[in-house]
Amino acid sequence: MPAAFRDYYQTLGVERTASAEEIKKAFRKLARLHHPDVAKDKKAGEIKFKEINEAYEVLSDPANRKKYDELGQHWNQQGGPPPGYDYAQPGAANGGQEFHFEGTGFSDFFEQFFGGGGRNFGGFNGGGGMRGARAAGPRHGQDIEGDVLVTLDEAMQGSIREISLQTADPATGQVKTESFKVRIPKGALEGQVIRVPGKGGPGSGGGESGHLFLRVKLASHPDFRATGADLYHDLPLAPWEAVLGTTVRVRGLDGELDVRIPAGIANGQKLRLKGRGLPKPKSAERGDLYVVAEIEVPKQVGADERALWEQLAKSSTFHPRG
Repeated sequence: MPAAFRDYYQTLGVERTASAEEIKKAFRKLARLHHPDVAKDKKAGEIKFKEINEAYEVLSDPANRKKYDELGQHWNQQGGPPPGYDYAQPGAANGGQEFHFEGTGFSDFFEQFFGGGGRNFGGFNGGGGMRGARAAGPRHGQDIEGDVLVTLDEAMQGSIREISLQTADPATGQVKTESFKVRIPKGALEGQVIRVPGKGGPGSGGGESGHLFLRVKLASHPDFRATGADLYHDLPLAPWEAVLGTTVRVRGLDGELDVRIPAGIANGQKLRLKGRGLPKPKSAERGDLYVVAEIEVPKQVGADERALWEQLAKSSTFHPRG
């Protein structure tokens, strides 16, 4: 069943020619506005935040953006996707079922073109895929996979997510929707797979149903980047703060922190805050938070400020080029 096209450029409010930096700035602005923690209407904010994340997930990745742009051009000119893009969910072509998810945080459009929705996941067990097809007697149902968008707050605390799985049998046209709860474990990290037993395709000959495997994709955050259990926060600093040193209050995922900026810090230098990152899977330990110095200069200065900069230029003994 064809999925509705998503205009990711429109979602972020940028032109198709927007640079990577412009896309990043647009995402951060919208994410701060609609983040469920700050949105006045939390339900609407959560929906919008997921839409923004999906758009950024595609447009921030050069390969995905190129694929999306090619798709979009053909879509606009011909009213459909370019050759090689198949709307049908995997499995349908082989007489299997089509699968559609709700509650994972991603649209059907994303799953079909950029995610893993409905793919055969036979490699996770010995009964699925071709091996199961050759076996005599009861046959294990097809395993399927999808992506699940997990916020950093969910990774910090864990959560319960309600997922709806719609299956359509192409042979009979019968559609069935089943809703169930999935536990997002504390410490869920990018790429981790959550196994939901018995929620895949039906078995045959008395065989058990397959399983659903949800691959974690951490939602992009306006203030943090996650690498494993470590978090990175870019901290803008004025030149005088970098030269003289200062103390800056930084909002972490679990509270505010006072970070001491040493005098003479270099642009791009990282300050490590041990144990203030994300929880590590199945561990009491946490990753680290790295504050990354971003020294910024004013784009415009008044006459008095310019005079002070000129006086500094004349009296300073600092020579960056030796």
